[in-house]
Amino acid sequence: MLIFDAHLDLAMNALEWNRDLTQPIADIRQREADLTDKPDRGRGTVSLPEMRRGGIGLCVATQIARYVRPKNPLPGWHSPEQAWAQTQGQLTWYRAMEEAGEMVQIKDLAGLERHLRLWNEPVGHSPVGYILSLEGADSIVTLKHLERSHAGGLRALGPAHYGPGTYAQGTDATGGLGIRGRELLAEMERLNIILDVTHLCDESFWEALDAFHGPLWASHSNCRSLVPHNRQFSDAQIRELIRRDAVIGAALDAWMMVPGWVRGKTTPAAAKLQLEQIVDQIDHVCQIAGNARHSGIGSDLDGGFGREQCPADLETIADLARIPEMLAGRGYGADDMEGILWRNFVDFLRNAWK
Repeated sequence: MLIFDAHLDLAMNALEWNRDLTQPIADIRQREADLTDKPDRGRGTVSLPEMRRGGIGLCVATQIARYVRPKNPLPGWHSPEQAWAQTQGQLTWYRAMEEAGEMVQIKDLAGLERHLRLWNEPVGHSPVGYILSLEGADSIVTLKHLERSHAGGLRALGPAHYGPGTYAQGTDATGGLGIRGRELLAEMERLNIILDVTHLCDESFWEALDAFHGPLWASHSNCRSLVPHNRQFSDAQIRELIRRDAVIGAALDAWMMVPGWVRGKTTPAAAKLQLEQIVDQIDHVCQIAGNARHSGIGSDLDGGFGREQCPADLETIADLARIPEMLAGRGYGADDMEGILWRNFVDFLRNAWK
């Protein structure tokens, strides 16, 4: 079955982690075997061959570059212009993957339908389709830069990431949008750019939903009632997203799947974390909705972590192909499984781009 993964930081891995994602995962891990600069070295799970092997033929692929003001302890770039330049380097990598026949950008309805036909009967080395998204808007120096990004294929945007942002406040921060955030949302609405509410703190979340009237989704978010943290959505937020016809992609970052995870200390084995536990997150959204039309997958695999911080029985991203049997074991039928695996996000895009 085709799988749509609504959140993968592919270009970040290629440029900042220096991973050649066209290579087999074993080769990528071997090349990192002696590196210690990042905690996930030698433990990556994502490569383009593994995506093809698991049927992940369509994804939302990100640009990401945080601007950090003085005294902000988070990693990032020291000016918006530097952050913009980083995102443009990432875009250049995606273009290189297109030229190599590894990927294809999906930016309109005709391209989406063409790609779906290709993956219905994949022949040989089919390219992985990607919808370009920006995670955190700090690199948007001016609204003219947003217009330029849209012309380059940007189709979704999350205004904040971790901490305080230029346009909105993110995970572990507090506060609303401010004037610049509302101006950004208005321009996004004019350009029909999807609002990704993932990472917005509660105040910014509710203000954004009040100000923005275009299409919105949550590319990679889990449920606060299952794993308490401000990074997750409360049931009230989930109900509002459902009311707005959003789709919520379940994420596989371990600390978002089991309560009490301590980064760098807890291990997947000690937490008894298995891939099937992602179905708990999916099912919770389905139970609130009363149907399976608002759930999907936004794995976030290799989003700054590897096998040390994902389910113990997940070797690579290809293991997402095991989720249908897990859904079936919970009583989900074929139509609902197809929706969760790919069609809910595809139908969302069909409506957004019609």
